[in-house]
Amino acid sequence: MVTVTSVPVAPPDPRRWWALAALVASMLTLGFDMTILNVALSTMAQDLGASTGEQQWMADSYVVVFAALMLPAGLLGDRFGRRRMLITGLGVFLAGSLAGALADGVTAVIAARAVMGVGAALITPLALSVLPSLFAPDERTKAVGIVSAGSTLGLPLGPILGGWLLNHYWWGSVFLINLPMAAIGIAACVFLLPETRSHSRPRTGGEPPVPASPQVDAVSTALTAAGLGTLIYSIIEAPTRGWTDPLVLALFGAAAVLLTALVLRERQVERPMLDMTLLARRGFLFNALAATLVMFVLTGLMFVLPPYLQTVLGHDTLGTGVRLLPMMGGLILAARAAQPVVVRFGSRAVVSAGLVVLAFAALLGSRTTIDSGYGFTALWLTVAGIGFGFSIVPAMSGALGTLSADRAGSGSGLLMTLRQVGSAIGIALLGSLLASAYRDRLDVTGLPAGTADTAAESVVAAHVVADRAGAADLVASANGAYVHGMDVAMLVCGVAALVAALLAAAFLPGTVRGTPTAAPDLAARKADARQ
Repeated sequence: MVTVTSVPVAPPDPRRWWALAALVASMLTLGFDMTILNVALSTMAQDLGASTGEQQWMADSYVVVFAALMLPAGLLGDRFGRRRMLITGLGVFLAGSLAGALADGVTAVIAARAVMGVGAALITPLALSVLPSLFAPDERTKAVGIVSAGSTLGLPLGPILGGWLLNHYWWGSVFLINLPMAAIGIAACVFLLPETRSHSRPRTGGEPPVPASPQVDAVSTALTAAGLGTLIYSIIEAPTRGWTDPLVLALFGAAAVLLTALVLRERQVERPMLDMTLLARRGFLFNALAATLVMFVLTGLMFVLPPYLQTVLGHDTLGTGVRLLPMMGGLILAARAAQPVVVRFGSRAVVSAGLVVLAFAALLGSRTTIDSGYGFTALWLTVAGIGFGFSIVPAMSGALGTLSADRAGSGSGLLMTLRQVGSAIGIALLGSLLASAYRDRLDVTGLPAGTADTAAESVVAAHVVADRAGAADLVASANGAYVHGMDVAMLVCGVAALVAALLAAAFLPGTVRGTPTAAPDLAARKADARQ
């Protein structure tokens, strides 16, 4: 007779949904900041005397630091406690926001934005790395969807809030609004979020193998920050300077050298910071790739739409933010429906289908004409939100499901780094493509050379030139040229989403219906036990 001994299963933490609310508050703060600054740049440029390049760095200094430090931030959470480092990140973000609100010059604003990037780098991966320890596989998809919705909610609400603030207060108010949001996030984390960290330890005689915890390696951290920072900087500068500019090529070469040195170093150390074994896991690699390509497409949509809604269709900043809400509605709908759909059909099918829907929305958007109006835009924005929710939520959940508790911080840091790099590439590539198509289509016949060059800089500049010169034909030409450039960018987004759908369908591991993430979790534990 065989006796089967049941292994007691720890009951779920009753505070987990309250803890999730704390994470949503943290991510909502970052969501606001991703778009609210763009509303204030024109006012800040006038008050501070900032050039175009300085305006760009007011926004991009945040992105560069954010992307470069996410991977080390996840490791710090594994080592010192994820709640502790998350609270630290919110505190740094609050301090940077206060410095930005009180800044009196361009350099001070850029420095404050860089400090905010440090805080954001701590917040983002650690907010996600807490989820595997709080939620069982059957609840994790829903939790990821809620956190993603909280982050994305800030994207359209940022312009709405920023437009209202600029109508009533000075430009520093767009930084000051972060203070109560960050304070709420800190309080929620202190009182609601349990502490989690890596509990790995060295192997001893008679004990089962335990995964080794990555070491805090200053050299690897410096290589990561320098390599990714240089890569993002080169991507940002390439559309302005040209992809074959000697400086841009030198920056790409330097980034390649730094990142290659990082990989070689990490392959030689016993406890690497960059866990290369994660990239060897099909579930993590292709879920992360799908999430990265989704962010490429989403960033493209968010980049091309505001000028179209504001300048071409003539809506103000507040009205533009309101008109981005259909995408949020589609995302909320898909995020709520993702978990039961994944249970019914499996993660691979849902991610692939979501990417196809996202591709359809982008291709539909590429059919926009100068006379389409907002109704058509609202339609494909809603479809895009649905595709985004059905693809990003199960992809993120699937990638997190491959991580053991000891690898949650470093793994989610790598995942979010890849997503941020995808966003940066989306802005750079699609922005360059849009600008090129706009310049090629714009008709500046009869304008002086200097005036023509100014009009070719952007559709906003063309409207300013037309108002000063009384050239109604230039307005019509600029609007048509911008819509053409937007259509080209949307077409590329659609193709990218289709490619991602094919990769997901071909390479994502199959899942057993009814247990969408249980198999990856088991595989992760087995893989870690072998190390």
